[in-house]
Amino acid sequence: MSTDLVTVNPEANLREVKEIFDTHTFHHLPVVHFRKIVGIVSRTDMDRFVGGLKKGNGASELLETTRVEEIMTKGLGKLEPDDRINVALEIFSKNWFHALPVVQNDELVGIVTTQDIIRTLLNEKPKEPHMVYEDL
Repeated sequence: MSTDLVTVNPEANLREVKEIFDTHTFHHLPVVHFRKIVGIVSRTDMDRFVGGLKKGNGASELLETTRVEEIMTKGLGKLEPDDRINVALEIFSKNWFHALPVVQNDELVGIVTTQDIIRTLLNEKPKEPHMVYEDL
């Protein structure tokens, strides 16, 4: 779980979101209102929005006037800090989500992505190392 989060308010404009994605490597930006998660904007959401704009035809103005809440994903799966990894795997396997907010007492405390799970599983030591094939 990542806990050092950059977040954005639902009232922020998409220029702010674009600048955040342009300066960071993460792909999911939690949208919060008074520490409560209300949505997520992905880099893909932004790429689709920006890709649909025609340069010179008010594209810059649309980034300034379109609010995050207009393109964010609102129907979110969520985890609690003490949920087992299987809960995240189950949610990821049945949805198109690639990031799950972690909430405690209705406040955002972190985010788990499919990449976090892959990294964790890759670093996990097998219980029986002799059963792992080295030449795969």
